[in-house]
Amino acid sequence: MNQDIIVGDDLYWQPELQRIAFTAHWQGRHIPCFIALHRLEHMSGQSLSDEANIMLAFESVRFDIEELVSIQVEEEVFAPDGSLYL
Repeated sequence: MNQDIIVGDDLYWQPELQRIAFTAHWQGRHIPCFIALHRLEHMSGQSLSDEANIMLAFESVRFDIEELVSIQVEEEVFAPDGSLYL
């Protein structure tokens, strides 16, 4: 787990975009982040079809997601609006 990046508990499933929105906290900043369903399925090794299982899968790979966010922050891979897309 990366102590510099904290992924918040504010998960929000966006079915129309097939992604989860969440916030990462880094050096006092709140960074909007998004992880695509297909990436979450790949990371968790599961086929996900309903919101409850999608959220459980996110929790099962939370530390891996924090690491991905950390890498993108270090490499400054921000979208023009300041958010991160995984």
